[in-house]
Amino acid sequence: MKTILNVIWLVLCGLWMCLGYFLAGLLLCITIIGIPFGIAAFRIGLYALWPFGYTTVERRDAGAGSLVGNVLWLILAGWWLALGHVVTGIALCVTIIGIPFGIANFKLIPLSLMPLGREVVPTDQPFATR
Repeated sequence: MKTILNVIWLVLCGLWMCLGYFLAGLLLCITIIGIPFGIAAFRIGLYALWPFGYTTVERRDAGAGSLVGNVLWLILAGWWLALGHVVTGIALCVTIIGIPFGIANFKLIPLSLMPLGREVVPTDQPFATR
């Protein structure tokens, strides 16, 4: 079932959201200071490409640096990506078939706003590995 949902997700919105995250990642990697943010964007982009069967958990070793990084992320790229999830989620919720995918888009909004200090793990392993 996860594969079917992921393929439908990929066609409806996953590819576009992934490209948005990858574009943000490339722009953030232009400077040395932005490289950690770019890596986070690439990580979330892959999650946005194929989300069913995975979840995000808080990392136990994330400290105050991730909080400061999340504030910078929010200003630089987070609100743009969250806006993309809102628009896509609303567009998908217009149709009955798209409602579950719209809800999945809305669930990605908190991650798109504050990605640092979170880790993507399979749903059968719902705990951070570090």
